[in-house]
Amino acid sequence: MAKASTRAPVLGPAFIRLLARFSDADLPRTPPVLTERLAQWFDWNRALVLSNALDGSPPVAEADAADTGDGFDDAQDAECARVRHTLVQVIDADIDLAPSSGQDVDADYLPYRRHCVAAQRAMQAATGLLRGRLRDLLAGQSPTRARLAEVDAVMEATLSPRELMLLARVPGLLGLHYQRLRDGGASLHTGVDTPDDIPATPAAGPWLVRFRQDMRMALLAELEVRFHPIDGLLAALCSR
Repeated sequence: MAKASTRAPVLGPAFIRLLARFSDADLPRTPPVLTERLAQWFDWNRALVLSNALDGSPPVAEADAADTGDGFDDAQDAECARVRHTLVQVIDADIDLAPSSGQDVDADYLPYRRHCVAAQRAMQAATGLLRGRLRDLLAGQSPTRARLAEVDAVMEATLSPRELMLLARVPGLLGLHYQRLRDGGASLHTGVDTPDDIPATPAAGPWLVRFRQDMRMALLAELEVRFHPIDGLLAALCSR
């Protein structure tokens, strides 16, 4: 009988729960307090900039900015949906698999690492441009919304380096997950047929189907994390 896991369940967003499942490390049962973690990430310079954005005089909205009605809101919503759909297609794109020896785990995982890194870069570029565009539109609506845009700019400048550093660990965690599934492939039974695009090598099998599904779920969950500030800006733009 398989030994039941004694690891405590991890609380938090789906992305964090997925990464915790891919890692052997014992993570805290409860996440750290958000305010305490932010205090560690903000140096005094950034704290002053954020304080000024929150408490200072609201920025003056551009004089030529005008409310263009429902069409404006629909256009922004449609553009966000288009960008999200494009990035999902990047995540779901075929992986360029090199011939597998079934012996070298690092070499066999390399195509998946490349796919993961390419998807992350695409997400970073597309969401960064979209976030900046929405922020510029918000800043032109009113002084109050211009302040919100300024706060978002400070938060992005402060948190993005930390976010990039943490997200850069995802391919490595997926690599560990790949190796564990591969090592236990002989005893793993998922009942899922192996897709035709997976090479018929000793390394391929139901465990690889599971890994590909897990990698896709992790990248989709990361996409949702990257869209959180965009969804907030879009909601502010569409509010009356």
